[in-house]
Amino acid sequence: MNLFKKLYNQAKEDVKTIVLPEGDSSRVLKAARWVVNEKIAKIILLGNEKDIKVKAGRESISLENIKIIDYRALGNLNEYLEYYLDLHSSKGMSIEQARNIFKNNLSYLAAMMVRKGDADGFVAGAKSVSGDVIRAVIHCFEKEKGISTISSSFIVIVPECLYGEDGVFIFADCAVVPEPTENQLADIAISSVSLCKKLIGLEPRVAMLSFSTKGSSANPKIDKIREAVKLVREREPQLLIDGELQADSAIIPEVARRKGLNSIIKGDANILIFPNLEAGNIAYKLVQRLAKAKAVGPIIQGTVQSVSDLSRGCSVKDIIDAIIITAVRAQK
Repeated sequence: MNLFKKLYNQAKEDVKTIVLPEGDSSRVLKAARWVVNEKIAKIILLGNEKDIKVKAGRESISLENIKIIDYRALGNLNEYLEYYLDLHSSKGMSIEQARNIFKNNLSYLAAMMVRKGDADGFVAGAKSVSGDVIRAVIHCFEKEKGISTISSSFIVIVPECLYGEDGVFIFADCAVVPEPTENQLADIAISSVSLCKKLIGLEPRVAMLSFSTKGSSANPKIDKIREAVKLVREREPQLLIDGELQADSAIIPEVARRKGLNSIIKGDANILIFPNLEAGNIAYKLVQRLAKAKAVGPIIQGTVQSVSDLSRGCSVKDIIDAIIITAVRAQK
C-alpha cells in the first residue's frame, strides 16, 4: 500500500492552509518550499520575519507564495488573545498573562488561528518539545463529540511485512497520556479508529494489547484492558475490537489459531492500542529502528481541529509527511 502517494494526491484535491510556528527552522523552510511548489497546501510561517528571511537567504530558499506573520507586529494579535481569554474566562487570566503564553510558545498562536478559522491546521515540534505543542492543543482546540481524552497515534509502515494492512499499522497512544484509565483507553481506541478511516480508508481492526491473552494471566492491569474493551463495544457496537491480547496474538493469524482464540479480529489487527505511554513509545521506536519502519507522528487525535506534532530529530521529509496528514485530516 503506497499510503503517502494516496494522501499526497488527496491533499492536492482540496488545498488547505497549514500554519508552521517554527518558521526560522531551516528544515521547516525546506518543507514549506516543497509543499507550496507541489501545491499540496498553502503555508503560513510564524516567527521573527527578519530571522526567517535571513535563514531562507542563507539556505537559498525562495519564500515566494509563502505567507509570513511576524508575531511581534501582528496587528490583530489582540483578537486571538481576546478569543483565548474568552475560552478561559473562568480562570481569571489577564491579557498580559495570555500574551506571555503566546510569546513563549507560538504553538498557541498557531492553534488559535486554526480555532478561529484563519487556517486549517498546524504542525509543530521541530524545535519545541512535544509538551509545548500538546499544551497548546489542550488549551485551544475543541474535543470531538463524545471524546473526553486528547491522545496521539503513529502511522507505522513496516517494509516487506505481511501483517496489518500490508505492513501499515496505527499505534496509540505513544505520546500524550502516560497511564490511561479504562475510559481513556476507550477514547484512545475510538479516536484511532476515526483516524484510520480518515487517512487509511480501510476497515479498522483494533487490538487492546497487554502481557496476557484472554486470561492467560491475572492482574488488575489486565482487568482495566478488559473493561476498556467492554466500554468501546458499548459505545461502538459495530467496531471490530478485541482484548486483552498479546502482540503476537493480535497481529499474526497463525499464532491466534495456535492459541485457539475465538477472536473477532483473528490475529489480523491493524490498530494496536497500548496499555500505557511507556509501552507504546518503546514499541514504536523499536519497530522503527529494528524493522526499518517509517513512523509518522505523533498525530494528535480527539480534537475537532487538525494538528500534528513532530520529533525534534525530524527530517524535512518527516515535516512534509506531517503537513500532508494534517491537510488531509482538515478536509471535510
